Amino acid sequence: MHKPKVKDIMTEDPACCTPETRLQDVARMMVEEDCGEIPVVESEQSKKPVGVITDRDIVCRAVAQGKNPLELTAKDCMSSPCVTVKTETSLADCCKTMEDNRIRRVPVIDEGGDCRGIVSQADIAIKGEPRTAAEVVKKVSEVARV
Repeated sequence: MHKPKVKDIMTEDPACCTPETRLQDVARMMVEEDCGEIPVVESEQSKKPVGVITDRDIVCRAVAQGKNPLELTAKDCMSSPCVTVKTETSLADCCKTMEDNRIRRVPVIDEGGDCRGIVSQADIAIKGEPRTAAEVVKKVSEVARV
């Protein structure tokens, strides 16, 4: 039986930005792509992820702190370094990575380290096993015990 891999369920060729991309442009990408996370890559030429920026990052690291989002770039709000998985990673290992890091989405890289896709909880729910999706949501959403 074929064990599903990340490449089987990932959203391919996600919209990416660079650390210098204006925050307003990042937010606009999220609206246009109907997504909550944009991988941040080294440059227009290099697709190597250096971080990610989420809608929550924008709210918590800019708006909630009273900073003017129109004056900020992705670098000012992104989470870095970013956790990634490879295209050949098993779906089970991908889910474990998401659970262990308590993340709802994870960029997918190829063997050269370039961003090729993204896996979200929604991808797992739609294309994976229902029980797997429920387990990921549960573990990612648990409050960290100190």
